[in-house]
Amino acid sequence: MDIFVCLDLTAPQIARLREVAGADQLHFHGSLAADAGFPPALASCEAAFGNPPAEWLARAEALRWVQLESVGFDGYRGLDWGALGRRITMTNLAGFFAEPVAETALAGILALVRGLDRLVRLQAARDWRCEEIRRTLRTLAGATVVLFGYGAINRRLAALLEPFGCAVEPFGRDWTAASLDRALARADVVVCAAPETDATVGVFDAVRLAALKQSAFFVNLGRGSVVVEDALAERLRQGRLGGALIDVTLAEPLPPEHVFWRCPNLILTQHTSGGTEDEMDRKIEVFADNLARFRAGDSLVGVVDFEKGY
Repeated sequence: MDIFVCLDLTAPQIARLREVAGADQLHFHGSLAADAGFPPALASCEAAFGNPPAEWLARAEALRWVQLESVGFDGYRGLDWGALGRRITMTNLAGFFAEPVAETALAGILALVRGLDRLVRLQAARDWRCEEIRRTLRTLAGATVVLFGYGAINRRLAALLEPFGCAVEPFGRDWTAASLDRALARADVVVCAAPETDATVGVFDAVRLAALKQSAFFVNLGRGSVVVEDALAERLRQGRLGGALIDVTLAEPLPPEHVFWRCPNLILTQHTSGGTEDEMDRKIEVFADNLARFRAGDSLVGVVDFEKGY
């Protein structure tokens, strides 16, 4: 079997993949953009590891399985999966980033609650504001935390919040607008870790953000499309929201002129929340497990359902 690998890898990682592949033929490429030109090697490959440009899949007629190196698959949603799905199975890294993203959420919430984001800026400016800052600090203990999206990330975050005695209110795929709106009115913290679907795009618009308490914190770790960015920035500029932690944005990298760069009380983590030093090594192990399943004809882990959107 021929396997197409479109990832930027170190020599030890390439060696590990060769070990995993055994007698299979690997075709290595770096990360690829759509304008790179269709690589001839892909035409004969039955499996791919990485995120090949979406428009190449129809041309890769031998391809049967794609293991993404991401949880997100937004770039592939517009393809004709009614036809492609009869030939290609796509798997993602569902659940893979739960621990680091949940830890980032907890770290960011604590930073906002305890004023660490403001103190870091004051340190850089050599500006001592002890009494002013002390009067504004809060604690996380006993806070009401609304979790929008209740997959692996927010489930892990719920567990991390247990020692703080927080009142956690989760909203999974069966959420309703009425129940969410009632919960938002009492929320001290809102954490979004939902996939991008027709139902989640723009959920947190100006109206819903206005329903939050002035002291509330808003956290987005899932998809940038869940919140109307200008509306969020306006609430923060007006001092009508306690603060925000934003890991994902509509445009990435974030343009220099984007309002989030200069927005008060906003921590911008630049889509790093899922990162760990051994991230690629762990991705290779996920691929290795699914490759063994693929060879054996067993069910693959993390199969994407394009009709459901996750």
